[in-house]
Amino acid sequence: MESTEVVRRYWSSVWSRDWNAVGQVLAEDVEVFWPVTREVIRGRDNMVAVNSEHPNGWSIDVLNVYDTGDVVVSEVQVPQEDVGIFRVVSIWTVADGVITSGREYWTLYGGEEGRDWRRKYVSIGDLPS
Repeated sequence: MESTEVVRRYWSSVWSRDWNAVGQVLAEDVEVFWPVTREVIRGRDNMVAVNSEHPNGWSIDVLNVYDTGDVVVSEVQVPQEDVGIFRVVSIWTVADGVITSGREYWTLYGGEEGRDWRRKYVSIGDLPS
């Protein structure tokens, strides 16, 4: 299976809440780092638990998946009821058909104001995904 297909299957399995299938695309010793909160998730069981125990009311839209060989970059949107829309950029390492490591940048879409000094150079809006 190609690396991009592994990542697409991961997101599809998370969205459908098929936790067994999520585990099948993760290496047993997978390590995922969330720099925004400085959390490190070590091991397949912990990664499945982090996803499966997250409160419901969310969906996943895969916006882009980029293949650079053994490294795959994905951009997804995760709307969550009563919270807002998260955007996630993930940098995945894939080997032998499973995700072996990842770095995920989760942010609340539009959740931060731009800097005053940039206002004369920018506009606020949405770009198509």
